[in-house]
Amino acid sequence: MGKTEKMKEKNSEQNVFDIQQVRQLVELMQEFHLSEIDLQQDDMRICLKKNTLQAITAPVVSSSQIFQTPQTAIQTTAPPQASVASNESDYFFVKSPMVGTFYASPNPDSPAFVNVGDTIGHDTTVCILEAMKVFNEIQAECSGKVVAVLVKNGESVEYGKPLFKIDPRG
Repeated sequence: MGKTEKMKEKNSEQNVFDIQQVRQLVELMQEFHLSEIDLQQDDMRICLKKNTLQAITAPVVSSSQIFQTPQTAIQTTAPPQASVASNESDYFFVKSPMVGTFYASPNPDSPAFVNVGDTIGHDTTVCILEAMKVFNEIQAECSGKVVAVLVKNGESVEYGKPLFKIDPRG
């Protein structure tokens, strides 16, 4: 048996999508105060994010492929308790994945991709970030209601800068 075959056999024995392993990952996140775990095994990916209260698994595909695959969400904690005052941790922030220039619409004559009050899905394009003359469409990565747009059209943004505030309960 070759080295590659041994690695594939070992990987198939250690499936990261086993419910016990997902629970262990959630426990590790809580124990070490991690906000995100992102793992990939073969053509599957799991991304656990704190504050969004869900884990999403979906096939990994190249940008040249067109697909529509239902995504599975797993509740990782108890539902949030109702409170009078909202806490910032109740919201999801769409953050800039790169340094670039923020554009709210595909061109100056078009309406914005999203506005405050819009209900969006995980794959909704919320803006474009331009870096070195390459225009990158940015997806929401969560479902909910847009509460605030945190940057202005044409503004330069840094990696990790919050762009949108999303209420996942909306």
